[in-house]
Amino acid sequence: MAAWAPADALGRRVLCGTERATVRYVGSVPPTAGIWLGVEWDDPQRGKHDGTYEGTQYFKCRHPRGGSFIRPNKANFGVDFLTAIKDRYGLNVEQDVQHGTEDTLVFGKKTVEFVGMDSIAEQQSQLNQLVDISVRECAVSHAGQKEEISRTCANIRHINLSKNLISSWETVTAIASQVQNLETLNISENKMKFPSTSTSVSSVFSKLRILALNQTEITWTEVLLCAPGWPALEELYLTSNNITVLERPDNVLQTLKLLDLSDNQLLDGNQLHLIAHLPRLEQLILRNTGISSIHFPDAGFGCKTKMFPSLKGLAINDNKISQWSSINELDKLPSLRSLQCHNNPLMDTEKNPETLRQLIIAKISQLEILNKSEILPAERKGAELDYRKIFGNDWLAAGGNWNPEKNKPSEEFLAAHPRYPSLCLTLTIKCPEKPEQKPVEKKLPESMTIQRVKGLLYRLLKIPGSELKLSYESSKLEGKEVELDNDLKPLQFYSIENGDCVLVRW
Repeated sequence: MAAWAPADALGRRVLCGTERATVRYVGSVPPTAGIWLGVEWDDPQRGKHDGTYEGTQYFKCRHPRGGSFIRPNKANFGVDFLTAIKDRYGLNVEQDVQHGTEDTLVFGKKTVEFVGMDSIAEQQSQLNQLVDISVRECAVSHAGQKEEISRTCANIRHINLSKNLISSWETVTAIASQVQNLETLNISENKMKFPSTSTSVSSVFSKLRILALNQTEITWTEVLLCAPGWPALEELYLTSNNITVLERPDNVLQTLKLLDLSDNQLLDGNQLHLIAHLPRLEQLILRNTGISSIHFPDAGFGCKTKMFPSLKGLAINDNKISQWSSINELDKLPSLRSLQCHNNPLMDTEKNPETLRQLIIAKISQLEILNKSEILPAERKGAELDYRKIFGNDWLAAGGNWNPEKNKPSEEFLAAHPRYPSLCLTLTIKCPEKPEQKPVEKKLPESMTIQRVKGLLYRLLKIPGSELKLSYESSKLEGKEVELDNDLKPLQFYSIENGDCVLVRW
């Protein structure tokens, strides 16, 4: 650490002991002599003022006590990327004094001896073999000499640069431009400046698939300005960046499969509509984003939305969702298979967590995993059956009826229970001995008794129920018929499933 400040010190990130800061001022502070650095600490508790000293404001801080003045020799301005790699991986050549013919390479804490080999060449070889590199917390601040990285580490594909002293996106680009096959890049926990205007698209990140920008203070606008340079990006992590406003990505991020916006206070669930047309997005992580509701206005009850067409997994835990209507809306997502939703006020509406789980399963038809726990077919069948039992009287009171012709539940009921009508079985009714009688499809609740089914068939066929003999056949029981011989038993007693065929004879 020198007594003088680098020419480009202003805006640089520095380390002072274990504390990180950003240089906001370089110059004199009368009446004292010499050069001072005015720094804004990441931890405002470390500071003393807001950049004002003896009535003169030298720089500004976000926090009223987030600033200090330090001498340049107290500030560590960091090291270049390659130096950090050599230090982290212990690629330091040491001559073993006792064995003059042996060379020693140190890998971290491990010492390896190479008898009769050129240790400099061996060091070069080891650097060239590195594919996955982590220099987290190694005080990396700049790329180093031009082309030095590409000459020395030609095979790097994955880089972890998190929690360093990188102060601008330009530095990231300077490092990445020397890594031809870069696929994964983590630069989280680096407070840096990003381009504020459109930049020329280069091929630096042409193969980048995974990018982590957590805690970098990037805005969504800046994401979209950088995104044209990420043509193959599949996973983007943006947690804890104070992103509050989203914009529609036009012709960018079209390859994205995973987006993590956790710990950004979006507040308004309608913000999600702006990213709802990313065609390949499969995973959306929205933990602790402050959203209180979810709504897809383009689709009505029982219909599928055109938004998020490929979304398979959604995480909305640790939010403020308190109404069942948001869970109902999730059934509109055509591809949803996995949901995480714990730690929302809604979870407090039911005392029994098992009942809560069953209600969510019954309300979202295609769900296969809930809160990281698989939904087995038997659990789904039980959940849907219980759901029909719990709300059956409400359905009848709202105008529901076993007779399809009289079944007209109110809009209010359908809004609260949009899946209820679809929980009825769709059965094909055939008269095998009366070929002139065309097959008909009917939606019937599983709880409907055989006696009631015969009553319905009487109205359809004008044949007294006492004369009707019913059976059913299923694709699971190929070539077999099962008699429905007990008028007091419900359809579910016979394990009839959606799509089965009821055979009517008299």
